[in-house]
Amino acid sequence: MFNRTRCLQITAALASISLLAGCGLLSEEDDGEAKRIVVGTTSAPSTLDPAAAWDGSWELYRNVYQTLLAFPTGSTKPQPDAAQSCEFTDAANAAYRCTLRKGLKFSNGEPLDSKAVKHSLDRIRTIGSKVGPKDLFGSLDKIEAPDALTVVFHLKTPDATFPYVLGSPAASLVAPKDYPADKVRGDGKVTGSGPYVLDSYKEGAESVLSRNGSYTGFANRRNDAVTIRYFTDSTKMVSALKGKEIDATYRGLSAPEIRDLQSPESHNQGVQVVENVGAEIRYLVFNPKDPAVNKLPVRQAIAQIIDRGALVSKVYQGTAEPLYSMVPKGVVGHKTPYYDQYGHADVEKAKKILKDAGINQPVELTFWYTTDRYGSSTADEFTELKRQLDESKLFKITLRSQPWKAFQEGYKNGEYPIFGRGWFPDFPDPDNFIAPFVGKENAVGTPYEPANILNDLLPKTRRESDRSAGVREFEQAQQTFAQDVRLLPLWQGKLYVAAREDIAGGERALDPQTAMQMWELYRKTSW
Repeated sequence: MFNRTRCLQITAALASISLLAGCGLLSEEDDGEAKRIVVGTTSAPSTLDPAAAWDGSWELYRNVYQTLLAFPTGSTKPQPDAAQSCEFTDAANAAYRCTLRKGLKFSNGEPLDSKAVKHSLDRIRTIGSKVGPKDLFGSLDKIEAPDALTVVFHLKTPDATFPYVLGSPAASLVAPKDYPADKVRGDGKVTGSGPYVLDSYKEGAESVLSRNGSYTGFANRRNDAVTIRYFTDSTKMVSALKGKEIDATYRGLSAPEIRDLQSPESHNQGVQVVENVGAEIRYLVFNPKDPAVNKLPVRQAIAQIIDRGALVSKVYQGTAEPLYSMVPKGVVGHKTPYYDQYGHADVEKAKKILKDAGINQPVELTFWYTTDRYGSSTADEFTELKRQLDESKLFKITLRSQPWKAFQEGYKNGEYPIFGRGWFPDFPDPDNFIAPFVGKENAVGTPYEPANILNDLLPKTRRESDRSAGVREFEQAQQTFAQDVRLLPLWQGKLYVAAREDIAGGERALDPQTAMQMWELYRKTSW
């Protein structure tokens, strides 16, 4: 998220509903549970410890933990939060210094000082969780705390994106007394300094939050309390919204459910929908450990067969659009290399690719997906992918699935030959749609080390504070992705917040990581 006047504006709403703008006065004077906002989501935390999660857990983290920098609504450049100020101290973008706000405290009373910052970020690398955010800190060499309010980050190589990492929930600050330096906290509690404190947590069920009275930061809280309820079935979540059991929903709605919620009937039932510009993408990952997938022609043939238009039309019905690059539309440097190389779906071309390589058909493959992370449409999506590939007679596809925790462990251990993933940006910069997928250790658990990207293109772009200056290099990186077909982008989605008509703030609630900023939601009191 970075000089990025042209970068995507994830929080820019498309004015799909007028109710949010007006009809009534706002009030924070009501007492008791009337103030509490109840939000439903299909994205339950995988852990409460930020050292061990690089996934939808960030939605909770953004609300209970603080970061040195953050992204106020509408901002694509990080602004101070726990820090009073931050800046690079050298022209090479290799040393970064932050000065903390005075008097900050965690919810247990511990001071949030430079030693706490160093502890919070050092433990991410020490613990080294396979599913944690350690790879985002790959450019970090060491952290110094010369005095209580000063933190200096020394980088191994220049990295102009480092401030954006510090503004993401990956850099959540935790209380040293409650979070061991060398292992994940496991008592089901949170000690942070964010806008809310976690009063109680039931795994897979709910998080109960209340206003943190000692919070000092950028968030302007429009409510005093929030309960986040977790659903594995979006149908039940929609029913809860219509039944007034929850006030708002976010993440995991299927296309038919979105269309239903946008209908006049739902509007008459007191439901509103806000449509937001999105950078959410879906893609396939090919694991070279599998003997069939290791063959480039097999991957190329799959890329040649898959019809994104049919996939989006049948499964997502206007809530997504075909994607031909890992860098989505709206992000600096977006190109369409997969379309340029493979064009429209063409079974005959795919057949020739396999025949020329001497590969017998049908090629038998297993596709894996998660059942409870991205919504109920995921199963329909993979059914459609199977249909397309099976009908070509060139492939015979078996579908397998797992709940998120088991699925995540499986792909990180290299157990799946081909699997589906979603990506929500850590920050809206093209670097974040390239760098996490390359390297010996990366976000998808399958080593991929293209020399030109790792040794030339990414280092060049990270020396540029003006992120648009690296467009050429990012275009070349996208081209390499398309040539290697280790990743296959499928579609780019829109983001939707559905809420009861007395709830406002949905158009401002999504930050650049697409995590919901619960403090933006509030209840109208007159009409």
